[in-house]
Parts: sequence; structure tokens; C-alpha cells
Amino acid sequence: MEPLDGRRPPRRRGRKIFAALLVAVGLLATLRIGGEPSAELTSDLPGIGPETRIVASAFEPVRGLERWTLELIQGEQVTRLAGRELETRPAWKFWGPLTAEDGAEVTVGHRVTQGLTAGEARIRLSAWRAGTWLRSPGPVVRELVLPVRLTPPQLGVLSSQHYPTQGGSEAVVYRVGETAIRHGVEAGGAFFPGYPLPGGLVGERFALFAVPFDLPAGTQIRLVAEDDVGNRAQAGFVDRLKPRELRSDRINVSDTFIGRVAPEIEAQTPGLEASGSLADRYVAINSGLRVDNRGEIAALADATLQEFLWKGAFEPLANGQVMARFADHRTYLYDGSKLDAQVHLGYDLASVKHAPVPAANAGVVVMAQYLGIYGNVVVLDHGFGLMTLYGHLSSFEVSLGARVTRGQTLGRTGVTGLAGGDHLHFGVFLHGTATDPVEWLDASWIQNRLARKLGFGEEAAE
Repeated sequence: MEPLDGRRPPRRRGRKIFAALLVAVGLLATLRIGGEPSAELTSDLPGIGPETRIVASAFEPVRGLERWTLELIQGEQVTRLAGRELETRPAWKFWGPLTAEDGAEVTVGHRVTQGLTAGEARIRLSAWRAGTWLRSPGPVVRELVLPVRLTPPQLGVLSSQHYPTQGGSEAVVYRVGETAIRHGVEAGGAFFPGYPLPGGLVGERFALFAVPFDLPAGTQIRLVAEDDVGNRAQAGFVDRLKPRELRSDRINVSDTFIGRVAPEIEAQTPGLEASGSLADRYVAINSGLRVDNRGEIAALADATLQEFLWKGAFEPLANGQVMARFADHRTYLYDGSKLDAQVHLGYDLASVKHAPVPAANAGVVVMAQYLGIYGNVVVLDHGFGLMTLYGHLSSFEVSLGARVTRGQTLGRTGVTGLAGGDHLHFGVFLHGTATDPVEWLDASWIQNRLARKLGFGEEAAE
């Protein structure tokens, strides 16, 4: 019997609320599935070769991921690469533990995946969301279709008689297959890219290369070719590597010298602070800044012109007396003790004060500025990664971007940078690796080691 005021008894009202809650929980348990997962699948290469890195990930923040699998599929063969069963949140709960995001990074390729064949493969990522006893939604699927290439590019050496000297240069001519996207010469950590051989047949390439002066004994110098998925061919071609007899020198460094050169270099070098003792400042310049300067020179080769701008033997400073040679090992003494040690990677040539400095050969000015240890410096690009450097100048007579002819005056000798007296520091670089300039001054060397291989004929050395 209802009360006269029309209100229901508290117990009956509570029962109805409880029943409604049970219905709601039942509906949640029956119908509330997780949100559709987002899934992402990427590859670090455009195909599968020796080793290709695949990154798979899935995300579902509502009830969490239930499971996921990553598979490689070729024809009827399915290879499971990765996968996991995961904890989800119950359908009736809006709090509690779950795994919202998961995935893996795997490597596939003929070095690590059994049964892989040339052709095409699918990488399939399947991600399931949480379901209920009544509703079991299918997975979200993402696929990558990738070519599978198992063989490296074709590679064959065409030239002969390769007798480089440690610290010297050479050339090699070769043929490479059309699948190669990177090819050239590797010598230790240095790489010298190849280019189409002028006047050559389809696939014929050449590379100018240098043997680093500090190449460890036993290190192989190889011709290499790689495709876009990492397949690699390589071939030895050096007939004999001539060792270099290293010279050593001891140089006394005084407070007077440091006091003269350090303030100029520090003022001209942004970020280089004049801190510590004179000896500290000298080491920061002679060691740390030297490395930075060589990096700036090496970076210039990234934009080298792909044409031979030079012809014939390179021209030295007129009447220049050799004060220091390439790869001289220098020990710097301060107050009778060793302060630093470096290798001199060029030729120091002295003539008269403020002597005109000629372009050693035709080229394009790619640097004309103050550069740390070199002081005022001009760098010429002669094409295909070959560059010459003229340091310690007192003045410039060319500007950035100018095309110059052999013998044209670039500037005047001086004492800028770490120069102890008026002279020219002359350096030769191949793709940033310093090489002995004396070879490039020798018409016979150019004819025998370069021109004959590259098909330039006798006029190339004139």
C-alpha cells in the first residue's frame, strides 16, 4: 500500500536503482568493445635486402589492446615476426590497468629471415581491440608491400696498374650495374664516390681516391657498390700499396708567438673563447680548432662540380722553398716539455714577403675567407671532389664563386693564422681527405696514373 503522501519507500526505490545498475553493467559487459586501434607500419628502406628495419606500433586508449601480430607473407609462406597478448580493461570498468600502446622493431632480410626469396613480400600488422562475450571485432590491419632483392649490383674493375702510395692519390675505372645507387672507393673510414666516365660506355664509372696517410696497416682498399636496400658488392683492385716514410719535426712554441697568433684567431672565430693560460689557448687552437677547420674543408666537397676543370700538372708557388712537407709529424714544445702533437697535411712554401700566389690549376673559388689555423685562405674546386687550399694569405685577389685559370693570382703570402713567418701553406684534398700535393705537381705522374686510365691522352699532362 502506497503512503498517503505519494512517496515510495526507500527500500523499493533502492531496489530499482540497483536493478538499473545491473542492467547498465550487463549492457556494458555485453556491448562495450574497445575503440578501433590506430596502427602504424614503417620501413627504413624501400625494399628488403640483407637487413631491413621494420617498426610496428598500435594504440587504443579506451580499453587497451588485446593482442597484435606482425607477419611476413610470401606466397603461401607466413613467417611470424613478432606479437603479444596484452591486458585489457574489463568492459564494465572505466579505470584500471590496460596496455594502450605496444609494438616492436624487427629486422627482416636474407641475412636474418629463413626462406626469403626474390620477388615481393607483404609485411602485415594486425591489431585487435578488447571485445565482449557477445561482440568480437576483427583486427585493424596495415600492410607494407616491399620488393625483395637478394643480389648486389654488378661490379667489375676495368683499369689496371694501381700502385698508390700511402698518403697519395690514384684513379680507378670500373663498370657498375644499374641498380647501384652508391659506388666508389672505400679506404678505411674515407669514401670517394664514383662518377660517369667522360666518353665512356653505359655503366662505366671512375673514381679519384686518396689513401689516408694514417690508414692502419692491413686495411683493405675496396671498390664498392650498393643498391637501395643495402645489397653490397665489393672488389679489391690495388696491385701494391707503397708505404710512406714518415718524417718528424720538433717546434718550439713561445709566449711571444702565442700572444701574437691567438688573439687574431680568436677574434676571427665565432665561439672560440680566449680562456685559460696562453698554453691552453694554443692547444685549443692547434688541436680542437684544427679539427673543426678540416671539417669545414671536407664539407665543401658535397657541392663539387662534376666536370674536369683542370688540365695538366699543377703549378707550385714560383721560387718557393720547401719549409715543411706532407704528413710531417710535429711535436710542439713549450718550456722544454711536450705541449701538443699534430700532423702537417700540406706543403709550406716560402718565397719573398707578400709573394703572389698562383692558382695551381683552373678551378672555381669555393672559399675565400679567414679560416682558423689557416688564416686567410682560398680553396679552389677543380671538379669531382679535387680541391686545393692556399693558406696564411695576407690579402685576397679573388672572390667566392670566381672561375680562375692556372697561374692566376689568388692573393699574397702572409703570416695569418698559425704561421710563424711569411709563407704559403699549400694543400690538396680529395673529398675532404688530405693527399700529398707533390704528386699533382708531377706531369709524369698525372699522365701515368690518371690520364691513361681516364682516357685523356697525352695532352692531359701538358
